[in-house]
Amino acid sequence: VQLQASGGGLVQAGDSLRLSCAASGRSFSGHIMAWFRQAPGKQRELVAGITSGGLTKYRASVEGRFTISRDNAKNTMYLQMDSLKPEDTAVYYCASSRSTRVLNSPTLYSYWGQGTQVTVSS
Repeated sequence: VQLQASGGGLVQAGDSLRLSCAASGRSFSGHIMAWFRQAPGKQRELVAGITSGGLTKYRASVEGRFTISRDNAKNTMYLQMDSLKPEDTAVYYCASSRSTRVLNSPTLYSYWGQGTQVTVSS
């Protein structure tokens, strides 16, 4: 079972990036999928999550700028990030949980991708 995150990079403030998370080894169509991020010296925090039925949850600081989506047929999740800010700089991780709702705590997620670096310059 693997989650593979990709799409990070170095961009300027106001630019956009699209992260992808491809799952392999099993189907995650019935799982909660989520994006977390961790900046240096800070705790890992939930950015956005999505249920198998497409219900979404965002942290307040990204609401209206980020959009999470999933394609169950392709076993893939996405995070469209627009109007990026320097404070969005972090390593972004995708994760999966068997819960029925999006949970804030990273300890409640069983599967993790390797992380992709997003750096936003001012």
